[in-house]
Amino acid sequence: MSLSRGHGPCTRERFEEMENDNPNGNPKIKGYNIINGELKISSNGENFESKNPAWLSDCLGEFPLSTEEDVHEALNAARDAFPSWSSTPAPTRGQIIGNMGRLLMEHKDDLVRLQAREIGKTLKECGGEIQEAIDTCLFFQSEGRRLYGQTVNSELPDKELFTYRRPLGVCGIINACNFPSAVPFWKMIPAIMCGNTCVWKSPQDSPLLSFALARIMHESGLPDGVINLIHGKGSAAGQYLVDAVDLGLVDKISFTGSTAVGKMIGEVCGRNLVSASLELGGKNPLVIMPSANLDNAVEGAYWAGFGTAGQRCTSLGNLIIHEEIYDEFMDKLMKKVVSTPIGDSMRHEGVIYGAMLSEKYAKDFLKGLEICEKDGAKKLFGEGRITNDSCPEGFHGDPSEGSYMWPHVYVDVTEDMECFHEEIFGPAITVVKARDFEHALHLANASPYGLSSAIYTNDRLEAYRYKTGIKAGMTGINNSTTGAEAHLPFGGVKGSGNGTRESGIWVIEAYSYWHAVNDELSGKLQLAQMDVDEVDIEEAEADYSALA
Repeated sequence: MSLSRGHGPCTRERFEEMENDNPNGNPKIKGYNIINGELKISSNGENFESKNPAWLSDCLGEFPLSTEEDVHEALNAARDAFPSWSSTPAPTRGQIIGNMGRLLMEHKDDLVRLQAREIGKTLKECGGEIQEAIDTCLFFQSEGRRLYGQTVNSELPDKELFTYRRPLGVCGIINACNFPSAVPFWKMIPAIMCGNTCVWKSPQDSPLLSFALARIMHESGLPDGVINLIHGKGSAAGQYLVDAVDLGLVDKISFTGSTAVGKMIGEVCGRNLVSASLELGGKNPLVIMPSANLDNAVEGAYWAGFGTAGQRCTSLGNLIIHEEIYDEFMDKLMKKVVSTPIGDSMRHEGVIYGAMLSEKYAKDFLKGLEICEKDGAKKLFGEGRITNDSCPEGFHGDPSEGSYMWPHVYVDVTEDMECFHEEIFGPAITVVKARDFEHALHLANASPYGLSSAIYTNDRLEAYRYKTGIKAGMTGINNSTTGAEAHLPFGGVKGSGNGTRESGIWVIEAYSYWHAVNDELSGKLQLAQMDVDEVDIEEAEADYSALA
């Protein structure tokens, strides 16, 4: 079988370097959209730049500000590629996905450095994330041989029943920049494994990494048009992609981002009866009970709150501590918080977190802190933006170079405060005191979100009651709120999503539909429920009550 496998310029040409005055000597790359395997500029010639948030004078590249015309061109390319791709045997699609995983392994170190440079995450975390993209490819390589349907027995003779999974069509993929490699692979790998084609709108703050990943996908043997990459603003290119649902150009939207935008996308998809996968915000609770190993619990809470500078969807929101161990736990936690090592991991080893994902995320975080201040929560630690005049003891480097934030801890938070309910996307935790287990569980369920959750306890009944009583898509027992694995379902309930899941075998439901087929072999019309032979009951005249 012959496929047009990645023969466009995006698999042949070297990355195009531009003149620059980057202070670290790093290259500035000319980026393109990738549409039907071709490198494309925006139809109006407009561009935007990607900056290193840890070193704002370091420019990674220039990328197209995609227009509605560009988005429609990408959607048409995906539509044209769909018939051939969907008819390609699923094991062959799986083989191409496996090739992607092997190419990611080959280029892992380079991709890790690129991701750290573009979004400010630590090298260690970027390494874990690229590995998750690899794991996703390796998992779904085999799923190409397990895209199972079923053979079902008919109630009529000489008739066979079958079920098949069928692809949806053209999928619009929109992800945030906090996980710019793992999350798009969570979405697109199962999508193409099921036979769909994609238009991927890259995050505005990680376009170079997206460009590199899309090129690797094409180098794997992926036919042109199966995955098309467009860059630009969420309010422009992203909105054009969502608007295309109303035009009948999109059969599926998969979105990771804010709950407000997710609700808007859900409305558009709903009125068109188009499937939507919505992975949205969170205010993730972590409960500490008296029976817990407090040292272990401190490690978990600290990492959940401040790893990735608190910019994970699953980062700790409300830290709920039983009043019996409140003082002891907070003493241990604050010793770690005040000495948190912060800085650019590409220049300083051992930092827990680096810069904010971008200057926009930094400004939004400062607005979130204003909510805590307005509510009257007591601030134990944190002074907003790190500057030369306001710098914690654990900071490494020159804070004026990038977008860095203090770690923040607010206590005396109560259920009636806005900061108890609202996600604050950054290095800040809100601490709540619980009277007993029932109160702690109530507090854990009291926010409008339900993404991740956790409890530290060595009481097995408490652990059981927590995992059965919590309203969340994911729960950690004696573990932090973070830590998704590539073969487990990822997603939330309530304001955190619409019930769909990423990752593992469960995500296949989001990118396929069930097709029921009945094959009549009798040569005549047989009517289900009407032409079925009935078997009568023949009761004996026996007194069963006399047997005992």
